[in-house]
Amino acid sequence: MSKPKLAIVLLSYNSLELVKNYLPKIKACIPQGKNYEIVVVDNASADSLGNYVQEEHKDVRLITLKENHGFTNGYCESLSQIEAEYYCLISSDIEVTPNFTEPILELLESDHRIAACQPKIMSWDRRNEFEYAGAAGGFIDYLGYPFCRGRIVNVVEEDKGQYDTVQEIFWASGACLFIRADLYHEAGGLDNDFFAHMEEIDLCWRLKNMGYKIMFHPESVVYHMGGFIIKYGSPAKVFRNHRNNLIMMLKNLPPYESIWKIPIRFCMDFLTLLKMMVDGNWNTIPAISKAHFQFLWYLPKWLKKRSAVNKLKSTPNLRGIFPKSMVWKFFAQKRNKFSQLNWKP
Repeated sequence: MSKPKLAIVLLSYNSLELVKNYLPKIKACIPQGKNYEIVVVDNASADSLGNYVQEEHKDVRLITLKENHGFTNGYCESLSQIEAEYYCLISSDIEVTPNFTEPILELLESDHRIAACQPKIMSWDRRNEFEYAGAAGGFIDYLGYPFCRGRIVNVVEEDKGQYDTVQEIFWASGACLFIRADLYHEAGGLDNDFFAHMEEIDLCWRLKNMGYKIMFHPESVVYHMGGFIIKYGSPAKVFRNHRNNLIMMLKNLPPYESIWKIPIRFCMDFLTLLKMMVDGNWNTIPAISKAHFQFLWYLPKWLKKRSAVNKLKSTPNLRGIFPKSMVWKFFAQKRNKFSQLNWKP
C-alpha cells in the first residue's frame, strides 16, 4: 500500500473517556476512498486505552510508549515510526467537525511554501467563543510574547466571523496541527527538552526561519477542551511557559536581538512576579524563579541548540511578528482584542 496522504496522530495520556468520545468522530470525518491513516499514541497511560483501541477500533493503528516523558516525547517517539505526506497532530481533548481535514489539505497542496496550518479552534464548553490555545491563529510580538487572533493574554473573544479569512500566521496550535511530514523532520521536529508548552511555536518559528509559511483556515473547525492535562494558571504551566519562552527566543532570534531582548524579558518576568504577589497567587511565584534558574543553568545546552537552528536558516519569513509590545497594548492601553491592535499581519 502506498504511503498515506495524511496520518492523523492522536496523542493520549490517561484520557480513555475522551478517546471513546472523539476517536469515532475523527473516523467519521475521513472522506471515503482517501488514503488516510489514524494512529493513536498511548503515552504510557495507566488506564486501559490500549485495550480499548485494539478491541473496538481494529482499523486504527496503536503505538504504545512504555514511559511518559512528556507531550513532546510522545510525538518524538511516535512520528519516527509513521510515514505519511502530511501529519495531523491532534490532542485527545479535541472534538472535530465534519470535513475538518479537506480545506487544510487543499491549502497545503496549493502552495509548497506552506509548511503547516491550523483550523479554527473553538472552546468546547463555550461553543461561541474561541479557545485560548490557538483561536484563529497565533502571532508573537517583538519581545516574543505569543497571542492569537481571538485571544490576547487571558481575554478570549466571541466568534462573530470576524476572523473568517485564510490568513498567514506566525504559529499554529499544537492542539490540532497539520504539517508536511518531510519539513517536520527536516526542521528537527518538536524540541523534546520543552516537555510541553510552546513547543509548537518553537517549531513554527524554525520553519519561518527556513522561509516557509504557516497558515490558518477558518473552514476547518475543531473544539478544544483545554487544560485537561496541565491546568491553565497552574505552577507547572507557569514554569514551562516562562522557561520555554526564553529557550525559544534564544534559539530562534538573531544573536544581535537576543542579546538585549532576553534581559528585557527577565525584567518583565520580574514585573509578572510582582503582579502575582499583588493578586495573591503565591503558589505560582516560585515557578518563575525556577524557570529563570533552569534557563541559566543549562545555557550551554540552549546555545548548542541555537547553533543547530542557525544552520537551518534561509531567507527568514518574519511575517506575523507584531512590531510593538502586545503586553503594553493590553495592560497600559486596555486593548484586549486583536482588532484593537490596529495591525494587519
